[in-house]
Amino acid sequence: MWALTIGNLIGSDDLMVRGGSILFIVALTAPSLAAAETMSFGDAAALLAKSCAAEITGNCRGVSFDSNRLKECLSRNQDALSPQCKVDYLRSLDAIAKRVAARSAVANACAREIVKLCAGSTKESSKSIPCLTTANGVSRNCTQAMDDAGYR
Repeated sequence: MWALTIGNLIGSDDLMVRGGSILFIVALTAPSLAAAETMSFGDAAALLAKSCAAEITGNCRGVSFDSNRLKECLSRNQDALSPQCKVDYLRSLDAIAKRVAARSAVANACAREIVKLCAGSTKESSKSIPCLTTANGVSRNCTQAMDDAGYR
């Protein structure tokens, strides 16, 4: 009876449009919330291999496994991709790109700690990662950057 009263007040067509709009907005925001976390290189590669192995073998033979070239090849061959591959390849390759960017950001976010706590050089920040993961006094920004990069 309550739904009937609301439907009569708003108009049932208007209620359906609003309900559809709300579902549409939720559907658009759900993938972005899930993608906020970075996926590990291994997980991204496993997802890509599981979903697109046949398509990569059949359509991208000889293409290097550089994520940009592989993404370009799969995009060019959209009509030959399985529905699951279409969904997963962009997600996988974007996750790899995010992880690469996150690893590059560690040097900037942890510059002070690399020099002061680990006696390292910001030019070779990757050599300081083992020290940074165990050192006391690491800033919140540096810790977050290492988490995003998958070092911790």
